[in-house]
Amino acid sequence: MWIFILLFVCNLLIPLLMAVIGLISEKHAVRDINGIIGYRTSRSMKNQETWDFAQHYMGKVWKKVGIYLLIISVPVNIVGFSLGENIFSIITAILETVQVIVLLGSIIPVERALKKNFDENGKRR
Repeated sequence: MWIFILLFVCNLLIPLLMAVIGLISEKHAVRDINGIIGYRTSRSMKNQETWDFAQHYMGKVWKKVGIYLLIISVPVNIVGFSLGENIFSIITAILETVQVIVLLGSIIPVERALKKNFDENGKRR
């Protein structure tokens, strides 16, 4: 039984963290450009304005995506739980792979928004 609980918690970590970090970043983003924490790409780190925009926008994207992933992950976990340990393990691997792909894919809308709103030098269009 403990394996089901562990897998259930693991399956909800990425969506929960995305939603919580997204909410925090949207409201209280990292203020100073740094190489350790925050949404760090060459485009987002051009200047303070691009940094602030990227942190806020990434927060909105992660909050929304995290909530959607959570809405999908909970029922998938419940169904997986009812199918037994072996099937639930396979479902966990698939679910977490999809979650990681979505997490990495969230870079795309943020970079598009940066490109749309700022030129190559970081000046607002």
